[in-house]
Amino acid sequence: MTDQARGLLSVMMPIYNEERTLETILRHVLDRPEVGEVVAVDDGSADRSWAILTEIAARDRRVRPLRQPRNEGKGAALRRAIGELRLPFAIVQDADLEYDPRDYPVMLEPLLEGRADVVYGVRGFGGQTAYSYWFVMGNRMVTMASNILFDSYISDMETGYKCLRTALWQRLNLQGTRFDIEPEITARVLRLRYRIHEVPIRYYARGREEGKKLTWIDGFHALRTLMRLRVRSERRLFGMQHDRGYHDDRHAELARSHPLLR
Repeated sequence: MTDQARGLLSVMMPIYNEERTLETILRHVLDRPEVGEVVAVDDGSADRSWAILTEIAARDRRVRPLRQPRNEGKGAALRRAIGELRLPFAIVQDADLEYDPRDYPVMLEPLLEGRADVVYGVRGFGGQTAYSYWFVMGNRMVTMASNILFDSYISDMETGYKCLRTALWQRLNLQGTRFDIEPEITARVLRLRYRIHEVPIRYYARGREEGKKLTWIDGFHALRTLMRLRVRSERRLFGMQHDRGYHDDRHAELARSHPLLR
């Protein structure tokens, strides 16, 4: 599968004040043969993140550094990256070390085989790294809300490892600017009536002192985002493109995006 996937994956990397881990995670990402480009968006970092990013980009042409003039949030950085994608498939890779690029093959396999359009990497929350009890319970709560509101059955809505066909990323019409981007991705995918395929992944949780962690306030915003997107009309969510028969050309689009699927 690695040979088939070689160079077909775009990695979208939102970055904010990650000088401690940025060089390490980029090295791991660029070691993967599946990676054809890294669209790295520095979201107004106040540390050396931009300098590190541009140094690495000068050595490896696969890295495309972009910079936001001020900190606008993970969602804003991700939306900018989506507009720059050039390859058939794209995954989100946070700039810390919680998610392991060695899982790219298992994330890509259902997409390459044409069995899925959306793949989520599921964190086990057991047998891996220590977790906050309330962090796990909060994740389960917003995931359950997703399942109830959209009649789905997923295990980890807030996972940072989401891999989609690039064409679908660009049609989601995302609007979120901060951590509300995670429930928004899920809500829009499910409103388009795509099923989310899940695969288990490695996960190494950072402590609160090591980096940014979601709080109950983020959980509240996630629930509000899910409910708002559940009741909004499809035309408002996706624009006129939805009225032109989004699903009718799905298989033709797959074939155009990757010749192995023809």
